[in-house]
Amino acid sequence: MQPTELLVATEGDVLHITLNRPAKRNALTRAMLKELLAVLQGLPTTTRLIVLRASGPVFCAVMDLQEMQDNAAQPNSAELWQQDADIYRQVLETLTFAPCPTLCVVQGPALAGGVGLVLACDMVLATEAASFSLPEPKRGIIAAMVLPLLVLRIGQGPASWLLLSGQTLFPEEARRFGLIHQSTSGATLDQDLSAAITAVLTGAPGALSATKQQLLNPVAERLKSDWDSAAQVSAAARTQPEAREGLQAFLERRNPNWL
Repeated sequence: MQPTELLVATEGDVLHITLNRPAKRNALTRAMLKELLAVLQGLPTTTRLIVLRASGPVFCAVMDLQEMQDNAAQPNSAELWQQDADIYRQVLETLTFAPCPTLCVVQGPALAGGVGLVLACDMVLATEAASFSLPEPKRGIIAAMVLPLLVLRIGQGPASWLLLSGQTLFPEEARRFGLIHQSTSGATLDQDLSAAITAVLTGAPGALSATKQQLLNPVAERLKSDWDSAAQVSAAARTQPEAREGLQAFLERRNPNWL
């Protein structure tokens, strides 16, 4: 991974993390996830807010397809899929249970694993260009790692619609479902982000941390248990013929053989 693929900057007590692979639509690689995990695990004790955002017109599009294709061709592909599921699970868990509030800024489409990053944050600010989709079943795989957070954030009914229909949520509906909390325009994004940061920082650090812990306490053990099984399900699904066909069809820009 090139150093510029993940930008990290500190502004006072705020840690800004920016996904910075705009030419690849900020697709997640194993190396990128490891770097993100290291940043989250090494938070300065003075951090009062984490802001997660992305460069370019797309927030985050799926896992890196070239890496997925390379994995599929390896004799130890099942082991590689499990490694990918495990590192992604660690990122989601560490971000969800970060000791300070987290704010995600979504300036464009978020797909698959990118939606998981959004859901792992406490607060979501999105522009009119944002959209959210979980196309995994269309590729013959399962959004198992994202599912526990999706149900937590928006409820089982909306989650069922999003996962099973494969349809894309745009800001108005996403806000109605509770997936995003505040809408903004691209023109006023910086101003509205600054206002959101200021609002969060008016809270006492200890009180905010304790409040977040109280919010998560009722679901913490269930989430961790669900992720344990989800990592196994996610990795296993990628070894199936449907997954191989789905990936190949996507790369060849054709319909998979179940259509």
